[in-house]
Amino acid sequence: MLSIVSTPIGNLGDITVRALETLKACTAIVCEDTRVTGQLLKLLNLPKKELISFHGYTDPSKADVIIERLKKGEHLCVVSDAGTPCISDPGYVLISKVREANLEIEVLPGASAFLAAISASGLPMNTFTYLGFLPIKKGRKTLLQTFKEEEKTIVFYESPHRILKTLGELATTLADQPDREIVIARELTKLHEQIIYTSIGALESAAKAMIVKGEFVVVVGPLYLTPPRRAGHLSP
Repeated sequence: MLSIVSTPIGNLGDITVRALETLKACTAIVCEDTRVTGQLLKLLNLPKKELISFHGYTDPSKADVIIERLKKGEHLCVVSDAGTPCISDPGYVLISKVREANLEIEVLPGASAFLAAISASGLPMNTFTYLGFLPIKKGRKTLLQTFKEEEKTIVFYESPHRILKTLGELATTLADQPDREIVIARELTKLHEQIIYTSIGALESAAKAMIVKGEFVVVVGPLYLTPPRRAGHLSP
């Protein structure tokens, strides 16, 4: 069986009892970075396990080796560096092949940074568009232009190296929508967690006051949301 195990995105207290039991009982763990997962096991006081690397540069044929082990009855887990697997990592490649092989899969839900950010944003989440990381070059400008007419909440990840550039592009692209709401979440669940509630019109000043460190989640409010509803909640 293959267990999809969610791990903490920062605060170790967010690991579930079920996840701890599964990681302890499994034969081996498929992970993005063996160093990161090895350190996590140590911090959680779990026994050492065989760690199998599977990341964006892994030869897809490695999935066949993992599947053969599953067919032999081994219990394997798949984790990402942090949070829920297969959202912003190549785990879905392995999962799709396991499905094709008609092997048993179970999922252990848990922390997810983008869901935590939307929950804290106060913006509509009955329907939203999740974009992962924005394209670095090709298609980036075109994608940002679609934000102007998007009637769903938009959420995406951004690295500390590109966050200021991205916020600047948002301010420029949506300049004719100054009351459009935007929430920037940084280092969620960690010691220096920060959630900034602002608007496109105040985004430049908010960005200047922001600490540019850690992982970011950006949530952009939908076009149709009228500003008076949350005007009192906006702060740079």
